[in-house]
Amino acid sequence: MFFWPLLTALLSLGIALIVVDKLISAPRYKEGASDHFNGKKFVNPNELDEHHYGNVLKWWFSGNNKGPWHKLTEEDLPVPPKPSPAVARRELHVTFVNHATFLLQFDGLNILTDPIWSHRASPYQWIGPRRMRPPGLKFNDLPPIDAVLISHNHYDHLDLQTVRDLRRRHDPTFVVPLGVEQFLHEHHIDKTVQLDWWQGKRLHEKLALTAVPARHFSGRGLFDRNKTLWCGYVLHTELGNIYFAGDTGYGDFFREIGREFGPMHTSFIPIGAYKPRWFMESIHLSPEEAVAVHHDVQSEQSFAMHFGTFPMADDGMFEATRALKQELRGDPLLQQEFRIPIEGERHIIRASKEAGS
Repeated sequence: MFFWPLLTALLSLGIALIVVDKLISAPRYKEGASDHFNGKKFVNPNELDEHHYGNVLKWWFSGNNKGPWHKLTEEDLPVPPKPSPAVARRELHVTFVNHATFLLQFDGLNILTDPIWSHRASPYQWIGPRRMRPPGLKFNDLPPIDAVLISHNHYDHLDLQTVRDLRRRHDPTFVVPLGVEQFLHEHHIDKTVQLDWWQGKRLHEKLALTAVPARHFSGRGLFDRNKTLWCGYVLHTELGNIYFAGDTGYGDFFREIGREFGPMHTSFIPIGAYKPRWFMESIHLSPEEAVAVHHDVQSEQSFAMHFGTFPMADDGMFEATRALKQELRGDPLLQQEFRIPIEGERHIIRASKEAGS
């Protein structure tokens, strides 16, 4: 009597999971041209591990060790100035939106990184990690956007509603790692550039870029893990090289990036969603490791990112920034070199001494 209702329930659950996965999963990369694609999935640099589904379940059921979060409103933050439509030579204007979203302006170009303006980092706006800080820049206040850099296909870095709105309003070029291009094409976003690690592309007479390794994973559904690539980017500009690390754990590849492209004029390095370390160490930098990356890539100026916006790990809302301040304490020069930006705040950074000389 009990067996058949249980079997029916399990079958219904299985069918529901398959249907949901079909709806939200990203298409798989199938070309097989990359030396870190094993024919089924992508692997991390030097085959470094990332966490697996068993670790996820262990973390979920390990108890409630999450630090505190509370929702901020626009009244809690300074009123940001609207960005200039364009910025001339010899300056980089950096505006922090929040999470991993920055507006970068230089040489008349306007670039966005991992843009998300949605209320949740999720396939649906009624479930999933909720935005706890408003964007530091209203979407309608954006200047004309020339290019969008997307580091991987997780919901907090590739927000479908935001990229649709960007295509409709600005028609920029979307730069993505291997496999992500097909997902955008399925949603009628066709102006794309797809790159493998260490592969470069010139987007403009004043901008070339190279995709570089990161230690992370990908997936938007239940069964598409690591079927598309993840990466960081180095932008080659007249100002100097600009490094956007994307979402990543630590590895020797940072020193390789530094040897190849350093010193960096400016870097954007993640610090949050780093606890518990037994689980997050393989995919997210700690604040201490972020400082090591700053040194590894020989960065003249770095900005923290990936903190305080979406509760996605056990660290509290302000825990990563407090830990970074502690790490920088006692070194006034490093405090100037590694900044914790505020939403809407605009930083103006001059050209590297070596650039354009």
